[in-house]
Amino acid sequence: MKMKEITNKTVADLAKLITEKREALRVFRFGAASTKVKNVKAGRVIRKDIAQLMTVLSAQKKAGSTK
Repeated sequence: MKMKEITNKTVADLAKLITEKREALRVFRFGAASTKVKNVKAGRVIRKDIAQLMTVLSAQKKAGSTK
């Protein structure tokens, strides 16, 4: 995800995206444990997306902005 896309989201949208990404990471981890995953870099990308989403979410909460 691009940062421009993330910063334009509301707090509720960000929270929903975080839960979706965490579920995707969980599925990835179980797939990797059973050797079904072909793209091993996907886990890194998902973790990076979660970190970016959480950073923007906390910044918006600090600013008191709910857009």
